[in-house]
Amino acid sequence: MYVFVNALKNIVRNKGRNILLAAIIFTIIATTVVTLMINNTTSGIINDYKNRFGSQVNISPDIEKFRAGDNTPSAGGAMRLPSVTAQQSLDFADSEYIREYVMQIMLGTAGENLKGIDEGVGNNMQPVGGDDNDSVSAQFYLKNVFFDFDEGFRGFTNGNGRMVENDDECIVSEDFANLNTLSVGDKITLYASLHNNDLTSRRKIKYELTLVGIYYDYTDEYAGIQVSMANRRNEILTTTNTILAPVEEGESGFSVTATYFLKDPSMLKNFEAEIRSRGLSEYLKVGTDENGYNSIVRPVEGLKSVSVTFMIIVLFLGAIILILLSTIAVRERKYEIGVLRAMGMKKSRVALGLWFEMIAITCVCLCLGLLVGSLVAQPISNMLLAGQVEAAKAMGGLPGGAIASADSSSLLAGSLSTLEELDVALSINTILEIIAIALSLASVAGLAAISKITKYEPIKILMERS
Repeated sequence: MYVFVNALKNIVRNKGRNILLAAIIFTIIATTVVTLMINNTTSGIINDYKNRFGSQVNISPDIEKFRAGDNTPSAGGAMRLPSVTAQQSLDFADSEYIREYVMQIMLGTAGENLKGIDEGVGNNMQPVGGDDNDSVSAQFYLKNVFFDFDEGFRGFTNGNGRMVENDDECIVSEDFANLNTLSVGDKITLYASLHNNDLTSRRKIKYELTLVGIYYDYTDEYAGIQVSMANRRNEILTTTNTILAPVEEGESGFSVTATYFLKDPSMLKNFEAEIRSRGLSEYLKVGTDENGYNSIVRPVEGLKSVSVTFMIIVLFLGAIILILLSTIAVRERKYEIGVLRAMGMKKSRVALGLWFEMIAITCVCLCLGLLVGSLVAQPISNMLLAGQVEAAKAMGGLPGGAIASADSSSLLAGSLSTLEELDVALSINTILEIIAIALSLASVAGLAAISKITKYEPIKILMERS
C-alpha cells in the first residue's frame, strides 16, 4: 500500500514535470480517439458495401464479344443483343450459390367484366371474356412488386383490407376498385396468353383471385409511355407463386427482372459456370457492380487510410517522446530511488511505484481524452470526408460529384441516396481499444525508463549524490 500512496504523492510533488507528461499523453489519447472512431466507422461502412456490391450479380451483354462473333442480323437488318429469358431467370434462382434474390414478375392480363383506368388511351385493347380464343388482349398487369408499400407511396386505410399473405389473393388500387365497384372479399377472374419459345403455339390461362385489400396509391400514374395498360393504378398485385402456378416448362409471355445475391463474393466463378451450363449465352457476361462499389467506397477508403496513417504517426512519435521524457524524469530522481533501495525496498517494488505513477497520470488523461475526442471527432470526420469526396471528384471517381449510400430496401428498389456526412460514434469496442493503447503506451514508456535506473546499485547512486 505504501508504494501506491507514495506514488500518488510523488505526482503532486513533481507537478511541473507531470503536467508536461500529462499534456503529451492527453494529446496522444484524444488524437487516437478521433482516428479510431473514424477508422472503425469507415471499416463498418466498407464491409457493409463490400458485402452488398460484392455479392450482387449483374448479367449484361458483352458488346465487344458480340460484335466480334459471327452473329446474324435479325429481321429489319438489326443486330439483336442476347438477353436472359424469363425461364432462365427462374432457373438461375435455384442455384446453391444464391443467398437471396429479388424477382419482379409482370404478366399482361385481361379481366372478366373488369375495366381499366384510361381504357383505350394509347391502344384499342378491350376486355376479354372466358371464350375459347387462346389469344388474350391484355388490359393491365398482374405483378408481384410491393416495394412501394415499404416506401410509403402505397398503403391501406382502415376498412380497406390487408396485404397479400397467401396464394390466390390479390390487392388493387382504390381507383381501380371504384371503377369496377369492387370491395374486399370479391372474386376476380383474369386471363392471360402464354406461348412456347418458338412462338408456334399459344395457351390461355385463367386466374381466380380473392380481393383482400384496396390500397391508396401516391405513385406516378405513368412511369413511361402513356398507354392504359401501363397506368400504375391498373396494377393487380399478388404473390410470385400465384403468377407462376399455371406456367408450364418452356412457356413465355411474361416479363421477369431478377437480382441475385451470392452467399459469398468468392462464389461468382462457380455461379457463372453453373448458369452457363443452364444455357446462359456466351455473349452475356456475369460480374458484380465494381464501378458502383468503387464510386461509393473510394472516398470512405481514403478517409480510413488517412485516419490510420495519422494514428500510426502520432502513436510512434508520441511513444518516443514519452520514453525520452520518462527516462529524463526518472534520472532526475536517482537519489530518491537510491534512498528507497538503501532502506531495503526491492527493485520490483520501486519499479511498481514508478509504473503506477505513469498509469495514474494516463488514467486521468484517458477520461479527458475520451470526452474531448468524442466531441471533436464528428466535425473532423466531416472535414476529412469532404476533402476525400473532392479528391475523388477531381479523379473522376464520382460521376456527378456524389457519393452514394443505400440501405437494403433502397438497393433492391434500385435507388441510391447521397451520403453527406459520416456518422461516427464512440462504441464500446473503440473505448476498449483506446484503453488498451493508452495503458500499453504508458507501460512501455515507464518500463523503458525504469529498466535503466534499476541497474544502478543504491550505494553507487548515493555516492554520486554526495
